[in-house]
Amino acid sequence: MLHIIKLCVGPRDVASLRAAQERRARLDPPLRHLTRMQPKRAEEVLAGGSLYWVVAGFACVRQRILDIRTEAAEDGTAYAALVLDPALVAVAARPVKAFQGWRYLAPEAAPPDIAARPDGAADDGIAALPEALRRELQLLCLL
Repeated sequence: MLHIIKLCVGPRDVASLRAAQERRARLDPPLRHLTRMQPKRAEEVLAGGSLYWVVAGFACVRQRILDIRTEAAEDGTAYAALVLDPALVAVAARPVKAFQGWRYLAPEAAPPDIAARPDGAADDGIAALPEALRRELQLLCLL
């Protein structure tokens, strides 16, 4: 299994990412993210991999990659379409320096999911904090 990590361009927080994806999935299903580069290790990614989103400098959420397709833009340019599970899974946020495109992410280097109870609340309470507060605490190295 192999993951992909990518900067989230546009949305400034996870709530904005969620809203944008819900709108996109409603208008043009299935939910997918287009990227110019086709993953050469697609088979490994499709064996349970996720797309880890870097939002506002932190890898803080992931989505399972369900399929990788080739799609053409209106001008005929070929893109890789990463078909995503709509569920955004919170992970233990980690600062990530900016980079272009996407990168492979080995499972052992991926941030762990924030364990959730059946009622949806995080066991340690961190996920219950407002996202802006979590980000500030992370910048201060308190989380």
